[in-house]
Amino acid sequence: MYAIVETGGKQVKVEVGQAVFVEKIEVAEGETYTFDKVLLVSGDETKVGAPYIEGATVTAKCEKQGRGKKIIVFKYRAKKHSKSKKGHRQSYTKFVVEAINA
Repeated sequence: MYAIVETGGKQVKVEVGQAVFVEKIEVAEGETYTFDKVLLVSGDETKVGAPYIEGATVTAKCEKQGRGKKIIVFKYRAKKHSKSKKGHRQSYTKFVVEAINA
């Protein structure tokens, strides 16, 4: 059984017991969080929302708050004596899915 949830402007496919990395959500480590924007639930029968399924939720436990690897953004303009170098690290929250309630 799996579900597709919307979080952080992205759609994520989740299954029970799976670890999922999503955009940062303000929740303490060890707490449970409920995703209520469920787009699709597939199991014995498939339910598709328009846009969301009424009453369907996905419960997950927050395992970790962290930041990803650093990426370098380098812009160079030829013959203009101009360049810029910036770094970026994206914040994330790691969840472990406990239950899919349809």
